[in-house]
Formats: sequence, C-alpha cells, structure tokens
Amino acid sequence: MWGFLKRPIVVTADINLSLVALTGMGLLSRLWRLTYPRAVVFDEVYYGQYISFYMKRIFFLDDSGPPFGHMVLALGGYLGGFDGNFLWNRIGAEYSSNVPVWSLRLLPALAGASSVPMAYQIVLELHFSHCAAMGAALLMLIENALITQSRLMLLESVLIFFNLLAVLSYLKFFNCQKHSIKYMGVFTYVLMLAVAAVHAWHLIGDQTLSNVCVFCHLLARAVALLVIPVVLYLLFFYIHLILLFRSGPHDQIMSSAFQASLEGGLARITQGQPLEVAFGSQITLRNVFGKPVPCWLHSHQETYPMIYENGRGSSHQQQVTCYPFKDVNNWWIVKDPGRHQLVVSSPPRPVRHGDLVQLVHGMTTRSLNTHDVAAPLSPHSQEVSCYIDYNISMPAQNLWRLEIVNRGSDTDVWKTILSEVRFVHVNTSAVLKLSGAHLPDWGYRQLEIVGEKLSRGYHESTVWNVEEHRYGASQEQRERERELHSPAQVDVSRNLSFMARFLELQWRMLALRSDDSEHKYSSSPLEWVTLDTNIAYWLHPRTSAQIHLLGNIVIWISGSLALAIYVLLSSWYLLRRRRNVHDLPEDAWLRWVLAGALCAGGWAVNYLPFFLMEKTLFLYHYLPALTFQILLLPVVLQHISDHLCRYGGRRDSGWTRQQPSAGQPTCSKHMGCSEPHPFHVTLTSSWPLRGMGEVQKRCPDEALQEPRGRSHG
Repeated sequence: MWGFLKRPIVVTADINLSLVALTGMGLLSRLWRLTYPRAVVFDEVYYGQYISFYMKRIFFLDDSGPPFGHMVLALGGYLGGFDGNFLWNRIGAEYSSNVPVWSLRLLPALAGASSVPMAYQIVLELHFSHCAAMGAALLMLIENALITQSRLMLLESVLIFFNLLAVLSYLKFFNCQKHSIKYMGVFTYVLMLAVAAVHAWHLIGDQTLSNVCVFCHLLARAVALLVIPVVLYLLFFYIHLILLFRSGPHDQIMSSAFQASLEGGLARITQGQPLEVAFGSQITLRNVFGKPVPCWLHSHQETYPMIYENGRGSSHQQQVTCYPFKDVNNWWIVKDPGRHQLVVSSPPRPVRHGDLVQLVHGMTTRSLNTHDVAAPLSPHSQEVSCYIDYNISMPAQNLWRLEIVNRGSDTDVWKTILSEVRFVHVNTSAVLKLSGAHLPDWGYRQLEIVGEKLSRGYHESTVWNVEEHRYGASQEQRERERELHSPAQVDVSRNLSFMARFLELQWRMLALRSDDSEHKYSSSPLEWVTLDTNIAYWLHPRTSAQIHLLGNIVIWISGSLALAIYVLLSSWYLLRRRRNVHDLPEDAWLRWVLAGALCAGGWAVNYLPFFLMEKTLFLYHYLPALTFQILLLPVVLQHISDHLCRYGGRRDSGWTRQQPSAGQPTCSKHMGCSEPHPFHVTLTSSWPLRGMGEVQKRCPDEALQEPRGRSHG
C-alpha cells in the first residue's frame, strides 16, 4: 500500500526551445519602448474615449462589434489605475501624467506577441514540418504592419489573436472556443463551423464508430461551437451593461425605456412620473425609429407657406415637425374628444388601446390635424398640422385612434415609456409618420411629419412612445405652462430586463450607420493586396519623427502568389482526381485540403466581405486576412518542395525526404529520419532529494510515444 514511498516520484516535462525563442522574440518586438510615442496615435483617439467611458461607468454605443474588445482595452486602463480623465479630441495630443500609456498598450502588444508562437503551432497541427512552422512564425514576427498595429491601443492585434486561437483550438481539440472582438471575427467563426460540419459529416459515415460515439462527437461540437459562443456573447454584453450604468452622450440613440434604465439623464427627468397615460395628461412623444436623428413631435406658431417652391399650395395651417432637441414646444395634451377639460380628472381615466383622442399642442392649444392636402416634401402623403380656424370651408379633422403596438391584450392601458403606439387618423385612416426629410429654411430645417395613407404593416417611423409625462391640473394656459404635477414615484427601469436591453442594443448596433465620409487615408480593398496604400499614424510636431502603417512588400506579394498557386494547384488536382488520377497520397491530399480550407478560407472570409461594406475602409482592415496568407505561404512552399520537386530521395506517405547531410542531427531511434526537429529540453525532477536536467534533440515520433507529464512510482 505504501510502496510508492520507497521510490522517488519523477515528473518529466518537454519544453520546445523553438517555441520559447519565438515567444521571447515576439515579446521583445512588441514590448520594447512600448510607451513611445507618449501621444495619441491615430485611432487611439477613437478607442481612448471608450476606455474613459468604462472607467467612469458611462454608457456608450459602438457599431464596430461586441464590447469584448473594448473591455480588453479597458482592462489595461484599469490595471494601470487610469481614472478616465483625459480629453480624447486630437491625434498627436500629448498624454497627461495620469494616463498609464504602457498599461493601455500592453494587452494589444501581448496579443500581437502571442500570435507569433500560435502561427508556429497552427502549421505544426496541420502536420507540416518544423521548418514550415518556423517560417510562418518568423514571417509573423517580422511583418512590420503587424508590429506597428500591435504596439498601439488598437483592436486588430486582439482580433487576430482570437482568430488564430480559434483555429488552433479547433485543430488541437476539434472544438473552438470563440471570442468575438469585432463583427468581422464572425466570419472566422463561420469558417470554423463549416470545417467542423465537414468533419462531422465524415464522422457520421464512419462505420467503425458506434452510434453512441458519433452522438457524443456531434454533441461535443455543438456545445463547443454553438452553446459556448452564445453564452460567452451574452456574458460579454451582460458585463458591459452592468459596468456602464450611467447616462452618457449616446443615450438618445436608444429608446426611452433604455434611457430610463440608466442613472442620470432621462432617468433623472422621468423620476416620479405617472406610469399610466390618462385623459388630460401632458406628454412628449418620441419617434421610436430615431432616424436620421432621434426627435420629438413638435409644433410652433409658424405656418406652412401658402405656395411651396415647386408651385404647389398648402393649407397655411400651423407647422408640425419632429425636433431633435428637448423643447417646451414638444409638449402635448391628451384630450378626451367628448369633453372640453384639459386636466386629469380624479380619479384619472386611463387611455386604452383603441380609444379616440385629440392631441392638443401645449403652448398654442391647437389640435393635431391632417387632411387631404399633400405634405410639403412628400406629395404622396398627407400634410400634418395644428388646426387654425380661418372661417373657411375646411373643418377640423383632429380625431385619432390610439393603437398600442406592443400590447398584451386589446384592453391594455397606454403606459409611459413602455408602450409603443401608433396614431391612426379617423377620417382618412392615415398614420402619423416621420418621413425623415429635412424641411427648408421656412421649417427651420426640422424633420417632416406626414400622414401615411398607404401604411403597409409595421414600421418604426410610424411608432411613438411617451417619454416625459405629467398630470395636467390647471385649465389656465399660463399656469399650465408652469405646472409640474408629480404623483407617487414609479420605477420604470425595473420593467426593462437584461434581454430587452440586450436585444435593443443589438438592433441599434446593427442599424447604426457609421460615418462613411471619405478620409485622407481611406482605401479600397483592391489596394490592400498590392500594398498601394499606407496610413500616416503619427507625426512629431518638432522632430518630424513619423509612424506609418506600411506592410512588408515582399511578404504581401509572396502571400498573394502563394494563394494564387494554391488555387491553381487545387483546381488541377481536382480535375485530375475527377479523371481518377491521384497525384497525391490520400493523407497528403487531406492535409493539403484542410490547410487550404483554414488558410485560404480564412483569407477569403476576412477579406471578401469588405467589398460589400458601405463604410470607410483602411489598410489595417486587411491585417486579419494577411495573417492567413502568411500561414499559407510556407505550406505551399513545403508542398512544392515535397511533391513537385522530386530530386532523388524516397517518398513516405506523400512526403519526399532527403538523406541527412553531414553534421545534420538525426533521431537516435528512427535512423534515416532527416526531418529537422525542434529543440526540446527534457527536465526530470525526482522527489525526494535528487534532480537533474538534460538537453537533447527528440523526434516528434518519440514524443508521441512517451506521454508528457508522466509520473513513476
């Protein structure tokens, strides 16, 4: 029973010195003088703002991708003790003493350094030689565009790191733990799904596996490739929303309910508001669509011109617009058509789905009206106005039927912030709608409101919600303008769950239109492949020292040639195989196909989608695709050497091996094995009292035969 105490416990560990050396060189190239320059470099002005928001817990919205990448950068600021107090308004601005530049740039630099040994491991896992793996890693190490990008507070190196980690994880364990940084990363994830689906299809047809074994394989892939990524994606957003609980500059993009869930801002304004809208309520109505800008239903004393610029006439009624700022003219009173009172009765009579209402403008006491007159900028829609009685044959048409879009039943009550409603005109069946067009100078460039007669289904431009709300208590106009009645507080934010906020945030991120204006250094995807462009990142104001994002032309052109050669060779092999001519042994062919699926496929999915994007593009967008070209280059070179350049030597399962040259180390156990091997250090420790270490060259076949980390008793 106690026999294991009679002999020492020995633990053996293999250390790949090549991998250690690559990691060390990667760290040196990315971390050396990391704080230079101590100034804002190009897109650091963009990401630095978000880091400050994280430090101050202020909500923000960025359409470039999920929040995980921003949280990685913010983690560097947190570890460095950054308080978020820096004005990110100018490229080249000197960092103040409170900005921990080294910490902010550390994690992107570590990600870039880690990509070097990962490239080495990926090529090895594809079953190519140590020389090919070293070639891929060295190309990653010396590519100056990758070095430049990873030494700054930017996200591309982090995206590349997790792209390579996904590929390496799948190759090692046949599953992929995928972390999204930008939405471009989803294309690499789709590639992993496609490769896994092909492997799963072959597993299903493998008659040597039992049904239970096949089911377990499929279940493991489903969990690793579907369940875990979804859980992580939700987790990142949950942490993001938990951290950013304060109101900020991006609030107005979100719905009123979302804004009310944030501390400060609208939550401070709406605190204590009545929840249920009643006849006599004073309200502001915000358009749910929020495009081209968030705005509120608005009116003012000015009227529509008698004659428009195109010669059409108008009703000369009071203008109704959508105004993108909070203003006293945004207030409306919900009036019961059967009564004259503009106050809330006691007890309040709530407005329900299907009720008829009149909307009276608070400052001018004129009712919202539409009729069969063409709108000023949308002639196929009706003009919306506040009715002025000119004593002519144009009666008021100011009855509207309330429809609660997100109702649970037909008896639902109209609720502040929570209810999304439409107003349908009783006389013409037109729906109150934001057209989005900017009125001319006579309309103060405000947004046009129309009555959409041919409303086909649901559209957010026809949907409104109550944002600010109070119960009217005075019939006198002057007192009504000053009153603010606050009944018992209702915490509206409790009614907005995490999933509701998550789904809204997803929609806003996907629908948010980025600034697609031309930039001095913007470029097209075609210019990236041949490196016909660069970016001036930084210029020293006194010494004229500069930082440019410029790739290594030899590596970029070689990568493109390798890709072209792979496509041509694969096409040739496929045509020959169709004629039942097999140029490659089956194991070599499968290795070639898998390498192409991951490397050439990785290039394609990270490059081709940019041709479909309507956004400002820069050279650094090509870097994730470039890394897959770099992985493909040594693979193609080894394939040409092993299978196309046959100079003497023997073939072993599709491999051509040369006899060892004089002085070249060979495997002691496998005589004649001339493949260069990585150096391993075998550390042997014994317990108790004795230990020793030895350095030796080991063949990979030997390493496979002896399990690592074994214990001897």
